[in-house]
Amino acid sequence: MIQFENVTVDKAANIYFGGKVTSRTVFFEDGTKKTLGIMMPGEYEFATVLKEEMDITAGKLQYKLAGGEWKTIDGSGVFYVPANESFQLNVHTIVDYCCSYLEEE
Repeated sequence: MIQFENVTVDKAANIYFGGKVTSRTVFFEDGTKKTLGIMMPGEYEFATVLKEEMDITAGKLQYKLAGGEWKTIDGSGVFYVPANESFQLNVHTIVDYCCSYLEEE
């Protein structure tokens, strides 16, 4: 999906790591939400509350889920992070991403 329709967007940015990671929250009519953002090169660690789908739309990074191995996305790709877990990122180039918050099945 290239664009979203019939949504509400938070005007204020979510800012992390001194501005090296930023996003905007997008709310859908069905109550779900996503964040759209960019990450500058660097090393980061995030923690989840809900299961997350990380859709990388551009850039190069490596990610590591808790207890896992480093994996690389170069250009585009998707990975999933379980609820209540942390994950590490090593961002090599500017990364454009969309994070979807998913209900556990």
